[in-house]
Amino acid sequence: MKPFPVFEKLAIQIDRAVGCFVYDQSGQAYLDMYGGHAVIAVGHTHPHVVDSTLRQLNKIGFYSNTIYNDLQNKLADQLGLISGYVDYGVFFSNSGAEANENALKLASFVTGRKKVLSFSNAFHGRTSGTVSATDITSIRAAVNDNRHYFFTPFNEPSSLRKQLETEEYCALIMEPIQGVGGIHVASAAFLQEIRQICTTTGTMLILDEIQSGYGRTGKFFAHQHAGIKGDLITVAKGIANGLPMAATLISPDITPVMGQLGTTFGGNHLACAAAIAVLEVIRDEKLMDNAAKIGTFLMEELQGMTGIAEVRGRGLMIGVEFDTDIRQLRHELLFGEKIFTGYAGAYTLRLLPPLCFTKKHAQIFLRSLKKLLLKNDQYSPHHSYQI
Repeated sequence: MKPFPVFEKLAIQIDRAVGCFVYDQSGQAYLDMYGGHAVIAVGHTHPHVVDSTLRQLNKIGFYSNTIYNDLQNKLADQLGLISGYVDYGVFFSNSGAEANENALKLASFVTGRKKVLSFSNAFHGRTSGTVSATDITSIRAAVNDNRHYFFTPFNEPSSLRKQLETEEYCALIMEPIQGVGGIHVASAAFLQEIRQICTTTGTMLILDEIQSGYGRTGKFFAHQHAGIKGDLITVAKGIANGLPMAATLISPDITPVMGQLGTTFGGNHLACAAAIAVLEVIRDEKLMDNAAKIGTFLMEELQGMTGIAEVRGRGLMIGVEFDTDIRQLRHELLFGEKIFTGYAGAYTLRLLPPLCFTKKHAQIFLRSLKKLLLKNDQYSPHHSYQI
């Protein structure tokens, strides 16, 4: 038997990792500007997370949700305090897609409605409901052809208002900063108008903070820059620094009903121990402040570089857009400069480093990028090349 080959693989085998660096089997270090899709929130193999996880594993790693697990209560308390959602409930699960599925189900249970409104270029997951809310037709199978899901332009309220005023939608689901879609930031005015429209029309507002949350933008959640709250907020990625875990934050206005949601592995002892340690590191090392400071520095430096068309994002969630295909640039950054980056489409570098990323780390990346851009004019809009 072999792994089913559905992901393109880079020709690198990572053997170990520390902080903001990963190392291949030969010991070569690579600066990690991507954090494994924004998963490594507090740095690779952070000692406190490792120690907390190992201590828990030596006691008990898992038992089902048929028993009382005080670690869930401790994690819920700490998550409420650091996020500012102390009066909300939380349901723990295993992945971002599952967190969004739970949010969509709850929205429909509460309102009794079927329709869901999502946005152009949205990405919410690959499971049945979430892929229907994802604006990528190539990953949607015939079985996912769900006529209850509709799309509206991002950062454009007029179409959205008309659709929600029908009062047929159980939920509007959105990323405050679109990740896979290219690091597009919802304006504060747009988010505030969305909140008002959802409240007026009885539509549940689901804020997908799976990639943009957990301190990445300088606040715990990206939507908090606009001063709004969601009815349901979903998190995953950095929640346990690499262990599979996710959560759905649930408004106190939503009454829990036994049996509506369920999970086998969600909220297990091991994942909760890791997630508690992550929150402690974020708090004690002031990583949200660091993300804001270093993100601002990075974006200001990138905006001054010749060859870059646009810089978008907030904190350590940054999209760097070029006028030409970036595949060769990413190849040279990885294999020549030993720097991991992500991408969104053919023209945008996606930068999602650990929140402990420093100015020194940023300068390594900026020097390498500037060197490649100045080396020749291959990334100018007038140059064509073959990869």
